[in-house]
Amino acid sequence: MVVEPIRDKKQIQKMKIYLLGRSDRDYLLFTVGINVGLRVSDLLRLQYKDIFTDNESFRQHLVIREQKTGKVKKIRLNDTVKKAIKDYVRIHELSGEDYLFESKKGGYITRVQAYKILREAAEAIGIEQFGTHSMRKTWGYHSYLTSKHNIGLIMDMFSHSSEQICLRYIGINQEQKDELYSMVQL
Repeated sequence: MVVEPIRDKKQIQKMKIYLLGRSDRDYLLFTVGINVGLRVSDLLRLQYKDIFTDNESFRQHLVIREQKTGKVKKIRLNDTVKKAIKDYVRIHELSGEDYLFESKKGGYITRVQAYKILREAAEAIGIEQFGTHSMRKTWGYHSYLTSKHNIGLIMDMFSHSSEQICLRYIGINQEQKDELYSMVQL
């Protein structure tokens, strides 16, 4: 199954509300996932110490080594993510080596568990073609729109080798192309 980004911001809000009603951890997973653009395998391994300094303030950047590529990624967390993490950490009293997305069995939740959680939420609110990778694609899609179609920047963020690959990955389809044609009127 090919998964897609969530293009409609109202659907994103519905997903957040649904997940928050189920579990604040699952809400945090989705919120961080759509705001940082990491692969789920990198997202799930995040620990308190990756985000906070020894004096409990946010690090200037989240710095991780991507599991798939081995590349170092440096991410500035936005205010939405900081608020969600701060609230979660305070409620759950996380510190040091604690994982953000802890499993009841110890360690962090698995990719399969993350998939089930997010897939159930997506189905409940009527989002089709959704998987864990949809979070990363959602970030890419909305970053592309927010950056006024700066595909070069998005390609760099995702380490894509061509504009065509990147556009297809973030779900820019004929509907968006048609919209662009109707917007340009000379």
